[in-house]
Amino acid sequence: MEATQTARHPQDATHPSFETVWAALQETDRMMKENAERHDREMKKFEQEMEKRAEQREQERKEFEQKMKEIERQRKESEAEFNKKLGKYINLFGEFTEYTMAPYLCDKFIELGFTFHQANRDVCIKDKTNNISLEIDVMLENGDNAMLVEIKTKLTIERINYHIERLEKMRRYADLRGDKRMFLGAVAGVVVTDEVRNYALEQGFYLIEPAGQDLNITPPNCKPKEW
Repeated sequence: MEATQTARHPQDATHPSFETVWAALQETDRMMKENAERHDREMKKFEQEMEKRAEQREQERKEFEQKMKEIERQRKESEAEFNKKLGKYINLFGEFTEYTMAPYLCDKFIELGFTFHQANRDVCIKDKTNNISLEIDVMLENGDNAMLVEIKTKLTIERINYHIERLEKMRRYADLRGDKRMFLGAVAGVVVTDEVRNYALEQGFYLIEPAGQDLNITPPNCKPKEW
């Protein structure tokens, strides 16, 4: 009887009771729920903040693109206006150059052994039948020769090549009309680089350049080309 009573002795005080363990589990569950809810709230707040920043960045991007488009539009307008004014200036200056040079060309070419009796400005030839069309800034003429002069404010290699084509057309037009005169070429420019100057002289052209109040005519490097 004594041994049986010892086996049924109440639980030792050092071991927690069921109620204590259950209360601890409930407290742990409560804390985990609170942590989860707090985490959810923080994540939601973070996501909302990120969305707000993303929207702000998108708005800033759109505003930046709009500003850049406006700047580009203004640049194009300014460039177009500048080119328009520059084109008018170049045309006016080119006409001024042409009017200034033309009256002196006959006299200046006398120094090089040419006697031209007349200088005609803005000569226009249109032969629709033979598909020949050309315009000549100044054409110096006598009974045996004619000098076709191309006058530009800024002379370029492209302009020189185009003048070669012009002289070839003139030769063809003259042959169709029985005109046996010899045609020569000259190019004039206010702005002429060394490269363009050398190219013009190598092509057999006379090069005309302003020299203060006078004109300077440089003969070609070799014999003047004739068409």
